[in-house]
Amino acid sequence: MNGVNEHSNIMRPEAAARAIEIPVDSLVLSGDLAIPTVTTSLVIFAHGSGSSRRSPRNMFVASVLQKSSIGTLLFDLLTEEEDTDYEMRFDIELLTERLEAVTLWVEAQPYLSSLPLGYFGASTGGAAALGAAADLPNRIGAVVSRGGRPDLTPRDLGLVKAPTLLIVGGLDDVLISLNEKAYAAIEAEKELHIVPGATHLFEEPGTLEEAAGLASEWFAKHLAGPIR
Repeated sequence: MNGVNEHSNIMRPEAAARAIEIPVDSLVLSGDLAIPTVTTSLVIFAHGSGSSRRSPRNMFVASVLQKSSIGTLLFDLLTEEEDTDYEMRFDIELLTERLEAVTLWVEAQPYLSSLPLGYFGASTGGAAALGAAADLPNRIGAVVSRGGRPDLTPRDLGLVKAPTLLIVGGLDDVLISLNEKAYAAIEAEKELHIVPGATHLFEEPGTLEEAAGLASEWFAKHLAGPIR
């Protein structure tokens, strides 16, 4: 069966988690790739400004996805030197291009190329995720944005074809309004879920767990099999 079962799941003798380096143009971006024993899909994370692949919130969400047989790739959108530049942290066009480049790198890896792909974005990473999904409509099967800024994407949200879940904290009035406007512009299958009692960072007890559970269910539903 060459390591692939009849449902196109990649089989591994044991769960794998390892540090990787991803070449992008003349740079090398650092990432952490986790492949569960049975992997049905792969979700690429786009973190928010001032954060990194070591974001404890994204790492927690990734661990929840892995328990549902979803592989995860957390990577740094910027190099350490670039991350010291405040303006680069908010260069959504650049972040979108980096996410797209990493997506193409993933597709070029023989052991990952058969996996349906999804994006999980937080804060400004939500804008990058939706922008990249708009540019790669035949490659991305689902998008989840947690506490994201979809209003900042440099792309037309009407071009997003991937089923999109927007998760916002119930106590974050500003983001609720911004996400409602983005939700109206998205023409693909979509949901807007407001987590009661949560602020922007989902630090309140149980709120991040709820967001992670919603994300896991969304990806499990929409990345259940090959999309091309």
